[in-house]
Amino acid sequence: MSNLISCCGSDCSTCYCYGEMCKGCDAVCGKVFHMPDGQVCPIYDCCRNKKGYRSCGECASLPCETILAMRDPSFSDEEFANNVAERVKRLRG
Repeated sequence: MSNLISCCGSDCSTCYCYGEMCKGCDAVCGKVFHMPDGQVCPIYDCCRNKKGYRSCGECASLPCETILAMRDPSFSDEEFANNVAERVKRLRG
């Protein structure tokens, strides 16, 4: 898995925030820009810290409630469903 693919399957290289605003979740141990200061993204925390996985693709529960709860509010229902499906495909190959 590329180091630009986050543990949740997001492709950092396609994100407008990657670079100056965000270095990627692995680089900051899950303390990404969209989380309140000092807090770890719940997806990263579950995957890497609690379960010890490299990615959510190793988890039998993918896509889980944690991923579904971390919805980008700018996405429509259809866009979000497509986004989750793309991430699952990316993680599971």
